[in-house]
Amino acid sequence: MDRKIALIILGISALLAACAPPARPKIIQGITMGTYYQIIFYGDEPTDIKPQIDSLLKDFNHTFSVFDTASMISSVNKSVSAVVNEDFCHVFNVSKQIYEVTGGAFDPTIEPLINLWGFGRDSARSVSDFEVDSLMRYLGFGKITLSNDTLYKENQYIVLNFNAIAKGFGVDKVAHFLKTKGYRNFVVDIGGEIVTNGTKAGKPWRVGIQVPTEERDGAIESEHSFVLDNAAVATSGNYRNYREENGVRYSHIINPKTGYPEKSDLLSVTVIASDCITADALATAFMVLGKDKSMQILEQHPEWSAYFICSKDGKFVNSKTANFPD
Repeated sequence: MDRKIALIILGISALLAACAPPARPKIIQGITMGTYYQIIFYGDEPTDIKPQIDSLLKDFNHTFSVFDTASMISSVNKSVSAVVNEDFCHVFNVSKQIYEVTGGAFDPTIEPLINLWGFGRDSARSVSDFEVDSLMRYLGFGKITLSNDTLYKENQYIVLNFNAIAKGFGVDKVAHFLKTKGYRNFVVDIGGEIVTNGTKAGKPWRVGIQVPTEERDGAIESEHSFVLDNAAVATSGNYRNYREENGVRYSHIINPKTGYPEKSDLLSVTVIASDCITADALATAFMVLGKDKSMQILEQHPEWSAYFICSKDGKFVNSKTANFPD
């Protein structure tokens, strides 16, 4: 082919490429872990990718759901020792790390109190101090050990609940799956816990922080949006999941140290970390600790960042670590 003609053809091809509309993202949605999931990604969409993701999440749920009587965690909760899979071991080890870093504010052995206060399998009812005290003896993540793939508990009445960390790990699992399939630009969102990778058609992914609402079904509005660059974010708050009795509102955030729903001026905390399993667990722990104690921990861990929304005199007061994106 004549060199001049070849250059003209290449020039036309480049011009057409420049004029071509940007690639449109693919969206996959579904239900898992009692909430929604949404995946936005760029690239081809094989017909079997959603069934594969649904199957992954189904298996994941069968490991960690305390509502599934045949799940692995339900089996663990019925015995003194049990053999567990690789995912269970990973969640256990990360839980232990966050348990130690937060001084026990994050404690997966809180399951009996979750049920007692009506945030688990049991219905909400009045709770007495005696009932709380009787269950406190069974709390303490230090009472469980993991040796290779076998879990050992001090007694059979110690039970686990990984709901405050498993959803974040589920996000990480789906993100890893997408990478193994060759996808490089995507966002995975499970119930508000998010991982981003790559870009959105060349632009950074942006995430918004919800404004706390008076009621659990209040309108969703974003207060602060920021760039989330190849990282994970999770938010925990006390304004969506609560129960009321005689005009008193009880948050689902249970303090493992007291056995009671935590009461503070902290309405929500958003945490950014390299993986969502860590961000998820820290967000829960920081809601228990409150802003000041959480900030002390964050000062020692610059790899994490956080954004706090507190209530003061009926108004929102926001603060964040210096490394939280503007």
